[in-house]
Amino acid sequence: MNAREVAERVLELSLSADVERFVELMAPDGVIEWPYRPEGVPETLIGQDEIRAFLAAGGRLIEFETHVDVMIHETADPEVVIVEYTVHGHVRATGAPFTQRVIAVLRVRDGHIAHYRDYINPLPLMAVLGS
Repeated sequence: MNAREVAERVLELSLSADVERFVELMAPDGVIEWPYRPEGVPETLIGQDEIRAFLAAGGRLIEFETHVDVMIHETADPEVVIVEYTVHGHVRATGAPFTQRVIAVLRVRDGHIAHYRDYINPLPLMAVLGS
């Protein structure tokens, strides 16, 4: 898969909350980074095991329902795509809805994500979680 196809697959898997298939898209030493994050969320996860453990633990907290306004920007570097989208979801425990705007930068090598920098706006989710 090329970078665009991997980005499209990431969006699909985020709606199904399939942690294992998402982790399979990551390179064994792949990195996920959240430059802007709520307290308690690590800045960086490295490697499939660390990514799997974090996503499995937090995966029951929220559910994404749909992505809208999706734009995938291919760059001069064929390994890099920039994905912009709005996600609508809810908190599983309360049903409280939220909407987040996201910009993600993915570097894909040999069909796997080497680096995933996720620029989310954590404020809407923090508001519905009461934190």
